[in-house]
Amino acid sequence: MNRILASVLLSCLGLSLSAQDGAYIGYTPYSIFGIGDLVSQGSSYNKGMGGVGIATRNKRYLNYMNPAAVTARDSLSVMADMSLSQNNKIFSQGELKSANNTFNINDISLSFPLYRSSAMMFGLAPVSTTGFGYSTIITDPNIVGNVGDAMYYAKGNGNIYRLFVSAGVTFWKRLSLGAESDFYFGNIKRQYGFTFSKSDYSSLNSGQDLSLRAVTGKFGIQYEQPIGSKAKLGVGATYTLGNKIKGYVDDYKLAVGGSQVDTLVFRRDTLTAAGSPVSIPSELGLGISFNYNDVWRAEFNYSRSDWTNSGFDSTPGFCANGTSVFSTKVAESFRAGFEIVPNRNDIRYYYKKIAYRTGAYYEKAYYALDGIQVKNYGVTFGASLPVFNNYNAVNLSVDIGQRASLSGNMVRERYINFTFGFNFFDYWFMKPKYD
Repeated sequence: MNRILASVLLSCLGLSLSAQDGAYIGYTPYSIFGIGDLVSQGSSYNKGMGGVGIATRNKRYLNYMNPAAVTARDSLSVMADMSLSQNNKIFSQGELKSANNTFNINDISLSFPLYRSSAMMFGLAPVSTTGFGYSTIITDPNIVGNVGDAMYYAKGNGNIYRLFVSAGVTFWKRLSLGAESDFYFGNIKRQYGFTFSKSDYSSLNSGQDLSLRAVTGKFGIQYEQPIGSKAKLGVGATYTLGNKIKGYVDDYKLAVGGSQVDTLVFRRDTLTAAGSPVSIPSELGLGISFNYNDVWRAEFNYSRSDWTNSGFDSTPGFCANGTSVFSTKVAESFRAGFEIVPNRNDIRYYYKKIAYRTGAYYEKAYYALDGIQVKNYGVTFGASLPVFNNYNAVNLSVDIGQRASLSGNMVRERYINFTFGFNFFDYWFMKPKYD
């Protein structure tokens, strides 16, 4: 039966794409594999510039993409950031089309100074989302003639979050170092099944419930070199440690007939630190930026992580119901962003104080379908609207792009995603003075 489920899954991937329970945090049929769909990191500020941030040092906004960036701040300030995301997708496969939209909190972070040129930050951000739901009517006359009308369905839901604490210090006003501790946690549920119209046959359900956690670390470095009196050239790098995934996977198969449920198989596989067959790999990120007189800035980022030894290809609960159609690959991303502020101190025209952003990206996913690595690309636009005094602002960004294509067995995704964020800034550590 597992082989039948697998073959039907491959033939109907993308057919009748629709939400089964309407509670998805993220939605894509590609989240059926591994730990789901990896979420692009960064706040609304980062996402408006194509997702760059490895070399970014901007004291007006929080940037948790590089722990060394936590020291880019006014020394007496407390800063906070929260953003919400709203994603809209259109799916196509052959002549079939469907659409889905989701809404979720994107990130929450808070930063404050420690001592002189050092600072600290902590926050919460999503790592991955799982959301899919589709079904197909079995039309094979050999099957229908024996068991009557039959339908295959698959659905999944869940997410992995990252709780992080980072700290950094700056030396000689140019070199910044940072370190971060990350705790990953979350649950993923995937379910597959057959239902039959004839009461003589029991419906068959199978699935996996995953409860996952992991602990890892991240290190960052940034350096800024003045060029003349108005420009700065910046470079940055990050390295995230690989980590074993802990927790457990419940693998089950059920026969459902009327009000009776028979458990055919139930197995709990415990993922221990030393013996866990699955892991999240290390990642290297590099960035270079150029800032002219705090009026405009440009940045380019590159990141790479090798998932081929993650164990997702063969571990139940991660390998798309035991099939080998999905396989792990080396993930890469190329990102570029640009920002311009016409006049931050303009007292007459508000639109000149707005920060305008744009960017572009090209990514290779950590998985392949039928041997073809899934890729996505897009363009971004963003803006920061100043509010009241200091650096408080409302941040807006839009991401327009495409994942995969119509070739082979793929489902093409075209999307337009919005991120709406709030940047809070205040002075909390000023000593009172009296005349």
